[in-house]
Amino acid sequence: MKRIFLFAVLAVALCACSGNKKAETVENNEASDVALSGEVPVYELDKLLEVAETEVDKTIKVVGYVTHTCKHSGKRCFIVGESQQASMRVEAKGEIGGFNRELVGSKLEIAGVLKERRLSQEYIEQMEKDVEVKKQEDGAAESCAAELSNISDMRKWMKDHNKEYYVIYYMDGLNFASLD
Repeated sequence: MKRIFLFAVLAVALCACSGNKKAETVENNEASDVALSGEVPVYELDKLLEVAETEVDKTIKVVGYVTHTCKHSGKRCFIVGESQQASMRVEAKGEIGGFNRELVGSKLEIAGVLKERRLSQEYIEQMEKDVEVKKQEDGAAESCAAELSNISDMRKWMKDHNKEYYVIYYMDGLNFASLD
């Protein structure tokens, strides 16, 4: 399961996103006001992922350990829960100017808006085709086997949850506090 989330997070991290910056700023300011007032639920990451579907587009707080920060921009970090079975990407928004590398290993409480990205069956099929091409071109059988296993796990999740898509949860972080 850990591989699914890590692979999915990496896949989403590689995708470029664009949007209306003015609307995004208004949304972040409103969500930031709520997050600062302390009237939001707090979840350990593992527990959040159990109820994430009901919390999408809501301001919440999540507690997790930083495993990685983007070293060039610091505009995102990745956190894991106590079990280290799942990870989640956190984007630097709101009051967060960036995540510095010194945060790796730290336990943080991050306030933000939970978001989801849905990977369609067609997208997953294309991922699989790309892996097969990569496997034939450079013979990276071990890494390709892991990627194909992740794709298989995604399909199993979709079947088990009767969904036509695979969900990746991430957070637009508004502020954070160290719990160390």
